Amino acid sequence: MTDTKLFVPSSQANEPSQDVSVAMDNDLICNFKKCRKRLTAFAWVTSCSHIFCDEDGTREFNKCYTCPACETSLSDKFDIVRIDLQPSEQYKSMVLAGQRPEVIMEICSRAMSFWTYQSHQERTYQEYMCNKAKERSVQLEKYYEQVLTTTQTELSSLKNQISANRKELESTKKRFNEVSEKLMERNRQHQKLQVRL
Repeated sequence: MTDTKLFVPSSQANEPSQDVSVAMDNDLICNFKKCRKRLTAFAWVTSCSHIFCDEDGTREFNKCYTCPACETSLSDKFDIVRIDLQPSEQYKSMVLAGQRPEVIMEICSRAMSFWTYQSHQERTYQEYMCNKAKERSVQLEKYYEQVLTTTQTELSSLKNQISANRKELESTKKRFNEVSEKLMERNRQHQKLQVRL
């Protein structure tokens, strides 16, 4: 597959990042569901408002021009763009130079809309994961409550059985002692009879 539709700004092709002071809380997340790592260097953005890490974007867009997140067809030249998330000061100085203020504002507005969409999607995802975790927690709590109830019931039953066994043992010992005494008494009587004879 050719790279004619993957737009890479010339100022970013081989230029290393100079500004690394990016706050972790403001980092975007790779939208590839098996990845989801924080993006701090190069990334691929799409016209359908998704963003992917350099590895996933390069791999997926070399296969086909379809968004891995929403399966939107990305056939136009600027539907897929590779960007530097830590652009140099020179690049920031030149990228919009010469554009009319209304064009600059429109570009900034669209960029802010992209960021807002990503933030909303991430918040929605985190809320979903939080709700799933809460549901799982409630399920586990109910499960272990049932396990605890069952265990307590079994323990109570075992205690009752042990108590019954002890009573039966005491009763058996008592009967044994009674039988032993009777046997000893009969033995004594038998010996007396033998002496008389």
